[in-house]
Amino acid sequence: MLHPAYPLRTERLLLRPFHTSDAPALHAYQSRADVCRYIPYPPRTLDTVRERIDAATSVLDEPDSALLLAVVRSEDDVLVGDVMLRWISREHANGEIGYVFDPRYQGHGYATEAANELLRLGFEELDLHRIIARVDARNAASIAVLQRIGMRQEAYLRENEWFKGEWTDEIDFAVLASEWRSWQ
Repeated sequence: MLHPAYPLRTERLLLRPFHTSDAPALHAYQSRADVCRYIPYPPRTLDTVRERIDAATSVLDEPDSALLLAVVRSEDDVLVGDVMLRWISREHANGEIGYVFDPRYQGHGYATEAANELLRLGFEELDLHRIIARVDARNAASIAVLQRIGMRQEAYLRENEWFKGEWTDEIDFAVLASEWRSWQ
């Protein structure tokens, strides 16, 4: 089980549960086709964003559930992105991370900083053994984030998924708790 003490603080960011007031800022980038190109959902309406905020969880009590958190700059409380930590299996102590950032705030290292915090949360607080990330092979920016946080490529899956009207390749990354701890 994972019941974090919020907000989670990094050098420049706060990771916290979503507030209903986050809906316009979240919608500003989740409604964009270019942002949604490599992620499972299509561009979202404001109503859909509000529904997702209402359904978002900030604790993990059971496997096959996910934390969905807002990422805000600590200096001015501006929403710059959102992150996900999914608890896949209790028996195998596996998890998965994911993230989406507003293009206006990309290129500042925020995704790397937030993804590092997800690894810390998964390994230190949820006591996971292994954390994975799956990415569309065309998403060079996301691949670079995963490499910067020390995740290694484990698989390149050619045309493994019919995704938004085309066959796409997926790259799977992973890191073990023992590897992550050796870097800390």
